[in-house]
Amino acid sequence: MHWAKKAALTKQVRAASFYAAKNAGVLRCDKVRVTLTWFVRTTTRRDADNVVPTLKALCDGLVDAGIVPDDTPREMDKVMPVITYRPGQPSGLQLLIEEVHDHAV
Repeated sequence: MHWAKKAALTKQVRAASFYAAKNAGVLRCDKVRVTLTWFVRTTTRRDADNVVPTLKALCDGLVDAGIVPDDTPREMDKVMPVITYRPGQPSGLQLLIEEVHDHAV
């Protein structure tokens, strides 16, 4: 993909994450865990790391929305994307955002 086209797509994904978080009323957190699930309709072999750039853009959108101050490991645990086979269901992506409470021992 041409770099300009890729940059435009990344910008759209980042903005979608920003607006989804704002519209859902996600509150500011000290730390979150994010998990991206890729729902697929066929059993075609796929690599979970193929959607890591999408996860990165989604996480940047959460930072833009003020959910966390940054997407470094201190503020955000990024779980490797998960691929879930759902025959007869629409394909799509789901981003789960969970607040993490670190408890010092």
